[in-house]
Amino acid sequence: MPLRAGTEVLSESEWQARESAHRQRVDAFCAPHLARRRAGRAHPVWDFLFTYYNLRPRLLRRWHPGFGVVLAGESVARHLDIAGYHHTPQGVTVSTEYLAGRADTVGFIADLLTATARRAPRMNCFGLHEWAMVYRAPEVRHAQVPLRLGPTGTDAVVESMPLRCSHFDAFRFFTDAAAGRNAERLTRDRQIATEQPGCVHAAMDCYKWAYKLGPLVSSELVMDCLELAADARELDMRASPYDLSGYGFDPIAVETPAGRAEYVRAQQEIAERAAPLRATLAGRCDLLRTAARGAGADVTGG
Repeated sequence: MPLRAGTEVLSESEWQARESAHRQRVDAFCAPHLARRRAGRAHPVWDFLFTYYNLRPRLLRRWHPGFGVVLAGESVARHLDIAGYHHTPQGVTVSTEYLAGRADTVGFIADLLTATARRAPRMNCFGLHEWAMVYRAPEVRHAQVPLRLGPTGTDAVVESMPLRCSHFDAFRFFTDAAAGRNAERLTRDRQIATEQPGCVHAAMDCYKWAYKLGPLVSSELVMDCLELAADARELDMRASPYDLSGYGFDPIAVETPAGRAEYVRAQQEIAERAAPLRATLAGRCDLLRTAARGAGADVTGG
């Protein structure tokens, strides 16, 4: 049976309830960031979720049910103003033409997430990527917060342990002096071959891949990934060389054995939470890729 865009129909009351719940969830998450932005205040930890990950709050707030779901009712016409949606006899849904145009993106994300999940998690980097970004650097990346150990102490930590970063989008910010110390010189072309599920940034990036798939995946899944990314970001920065005590974050002193053990425990928790989200995204991508190829599949929601 060939796939049709729209194999599940949500009544107007059903989809409006989900839309309302999603908007409330987004509003609660984004409110502190928006308040800081209005006041012109930067935040060295949380701004990352809205700058490096560049989905604007107003777009995050826009609810999508995912490919294969038809929205019924009189008020659904406003979805026709959103890229990818079209009208069918049953209601409004994301079109197969839109999916076909996103096939390359879907395929890349599927391959990356599947390859990542198949590898054994490695828990021996101790979050030193942030340290490597300021190793022997003439300027501090986050000028509004000091280095906890100062430049000399920070450099000494990097020189005392091996760098084992597996995430290209962290490695590309290493100073030249630090890049040469990494166990492997990472490249974009080899990202699929080197990403591994123990990496805190790989967990954070589940959010990036989820929102890049919009509106083909559900907004609920996007928010699940964002909430994980926030917790991973907190761990990332607590283990960083920066003194964030003024922002309410206690440091994880990875320069000590106790600090490294604490980091690994937290890293394992993040990896365990990321695994089912990564699997859901990868499975969704596989179904979408099958649908885009016209091979036929039951693709609804997600």
